[in-house]
Amino acid sequence: MAFDVAAFRAHFPSLASGIAHFDGPGGTQTPAVVGEAIARTLTGPLSNRGGLVESERNADRAVAAFRAAMADLLGADARGIVYGRSATQLTYDLSRALAKTWRPGDEVVVSQLDHDANVRPWLQAAEAAGAAVRWLRLDPGSADLRLDELDAVITDRTRLVAVTGASNLLGTKPDVARIARRAHEVGALVHVDAVHLAAHAAIDTAALGADTLVCSPYKLFGPHCAALAADPALLESLTPDKLLPSTDAVPERFELGTLPYELMAGVTAAIDLLADVAEVPGSRRERLLAGHAGIEAHELRMRERIERGLAGLGDRVVMHSVAAERTPTLFVTFPRNDARAVSRALADRDVLAPAGTFYALEPFRALGLDVDEGLRMGVAPYTDDGDVDRLLEGLEAALR
Repeated sequence: MAFDVAAFRAHFPSLASGIAHFDGPGGTQTPAVVGEAIARTLTGPLSNRGGLVESERNADRAVAAFRAAMADLLGADARGIVYGRSATQLTYDLSRALAKTWRPGDEVVVSQLDHDANVRPWLQAAEAAGAAVRWLRLDPGSADLRLDELDAVITDRTRLVAVTGASNLLGTKPDVARIARRAHEVGALVHVDAVHLAAHAAIDTAALGADTLVCSPYKLFGPHCAALAADPALLESLTPDKLLPSTDAVPERFELGTLPYELMAGVTAAIDLLADVAEVPGSRRERLLAGHAGIEAHELRMRERIERGLAGLGDRVVMHSVAAERTPTLFVTFPRNDARAVSRALADRDVLAPAGTFYALEPFRALGLDVDEGLRMGVAPYTDDGDVDRLLEGLEAALR
């Protein structure tokens, strides 16, 4: 299926600003249908969930639709979809619940490829429980994890392995399924941060081997919130801290307070928009898979154009996104230029490619880089050839 980028861009009023957005890894622009769904739900009638009147039923339908849409997006069970304010919040909540089952001598494995939201919560939970922490190391040369060390890092004492589905800094997609197989051999759980992966690949939670998985809809055209996918039976085995009068039902017992029904409706609208990309018959899950194929091909073409342009800049640019399997996100440093100055020069041309660590603290340390030393360029489905032209022209001018 050929992806029609012009038709897709028409859904995004903000693109009329003329800004060329390469900041998608931090959050995408929002299509009109998402804003309309939020406004329509919020202006009601809307009450707390129930079945007595239409306003209560509207809230109940928004929650059910959100769970079903996220389950279709992630190849997961709708009964195990938990709403959250952010992936960071969900990971903290999950880490605290799981840590109640850990004991001194247990081990937790984290990776040097991850965003800090999939590192710090686990380190802090392990410290509180007296568990040890072990690391999957990043190889700077391949920009991927050292899986030759996998058997030594994951042992019979491992209780949980936390790993990214794709690096928000380098774009690297590690072999999560291989990591999960090793973890499950020793009876450990696997938690996958799919925040960056979900924006660029069709996800099958079970095929990845993820026992729990988080993603953030605002990375794929939805409002600012997050979701966790898990086996309902696993959620039943956990006892999160909660208010006494609140329900003990799963997944609701993990969702603290009244839910933002309007944001949940916005997420559903974003996923429905993605499902409509392919214009093929079938279930929403089938249409999402077909649409992703076209989007991935388009994003790969944009990424390859940028890579060719960067290669033409010679030794003025160092490319760090070199893994064999990676998303269309590129991280570079400039031996003779300040990355923040390059970012500002691009912004003067209405090209947004930010500099910073992007909370990827451990990859920065593994690469031996200083804070704010690099520039990140992220392709999104609405990125077109004109955007790429302006990015490359701006880089050439800034580095001249």
